[in-house]
Amino acid sequence: MAIRAVLWDIDDTLFDYTGADRAGLARHLADEGLEERYGTPAQALALWRETTERHWDRFAAGEVTFQDQRRDRVRDFLAAPALTDAETDAWFELYVGHYKAAWTLFPDVLPVLDALAGGYRHGVLSNSSTANQDPKLRHLGLRDRFEVLVCAAELGVSKPEAAAFLAACEALGLPPGEVAYVGDQPETDARGARDAGLVAVWLDRDGGRGPGPAGIHRIEGLDRLPELLAGDTRFGARSGIR
Repeated sequence: MAIRAVLWDIDDTLFDYTGADRAGLARHLADEGLEERYGTPAQALALWRETTERHWDRFAAGEVTFQDQRRDRVRDFLAAPALTDAETDAWFELYVGHYKAAWTLFPDVLPVLDALAGGYRHGVLSNSSTANQDPKLRHLGLRDRFEVLVCAAELGVSKPEAAAFLAACEALGLPPGEVAYVGDQPETDARGARDAGLVAVWLDRDGGRGPGPAGIHRIEGLDRLPELLAGDTRFGARSGIR
């Protein structure tokens, strides 16, 4: 069964989310006079990311709304549980302004999308919301590259649940065996896609993170993706693709 479409993760796959998050948070803390409160910028970012992941997991489990997980992130990060919703919303929006100012694509994104444009259909499956990701893709000049944009907040189910991947395949009108999924997380993206019946491609940009789950394909740059998709991906990757 030939691969006819590629579904993409966005953050830290197409878009340098970690870099933008680091730069945006550092600038926001400096503006707020909080740059020394958390030790180093790396320590501040680590706490922010840990807080983000913890409250995002609550949202993914259906325990809180999308907006409430943002508010709880701010309260925990600032150790200020008494902040009102309006105060947390205002703090977060100031952070978002700095974060957006640092938005950028990875340098291998446009070349690979150009290389694959004639041979494959393309879509996006994200664990965020359409309200977040559609403007981001438009700002980065990518939205018209994708036929569909499927997001967890509207879908009601998140990666790595098979239902999320299958919903994105359904939006493309293709069976999962004809779709490859490319993402930067070995479990949430690669294992989830594999278990849903898609061809799973783990983009390990940093390298050295181990082989990843069995039955997935690991690449260290998007320049390797066209070769992988053109090969017989059912029975092992070509030489040089791990």
